[in-house]
Amino acid sequence: MSAQPSLFDYEAALRACARGERSALRQLYEQESPRLFGVVQRIVRDAALAEDIVHDAFIRIWNRAGTYDQARGSARGWIYSVTRHLALNAVRNEARLELRDQDDEGETSHGAIDGWQEQTDAFDWRVHPGRIEACLEQLEPVRRNCVFHAYVDGYSHQEIAQRLGAPLGTVKAWIRRSLTALRECIG
Repeated sequence: MSAQPSLFDYEAALRACARGERSALRQLYEQESPRLFGVVQRIVRDAALAEDIVHDAFIRIWNRAGTYDQARGSARGWIYSVTRHLALNAVRNEARLELRDQDDEGETSHGAIDGWQEQTDAFDWRVHPGRIEACLEQLEPVRRNCVFHAYVDGYSHQEIAQRLGAPLGTVKAWIRRSLTALRECIG
């Protein structure tokens, strides 16, 4: 059974996460994930997406625990802020995607593909060999497979959702967040 929120030392847990102590992240997850899931689910109104966002939030908390500044607020508040920020971004991104999908209805993608072919490679593969592979390895297998299905196999989001038996919105979110994570990793 987890400790009461008032008895749990969030600051110590974040310091331990910053030092790379995985057990601290596990304790933090056990302490807060159910409540964070509830908060996120109220924002995004989709349980599968809420699970993904909470997972992503804990990855972000783990990676950025060293940036927590006690002078700016409580550790628990910082954790909730990180999580709410991801949830609100997901809602905004989904709204943008829906608008873009509505704008693109009836258009063919040939113009977009031609434009992509004209662009030079923004990432010099010879200078950074293996970097993309390392970044891909950081993605969960299901998300990595979604990216491969979309960008290597050429499947539509709908086809990927059908193959995986997952909701279309979840597949779109997985791909979108995976691409963002890859961009950040490759930096």
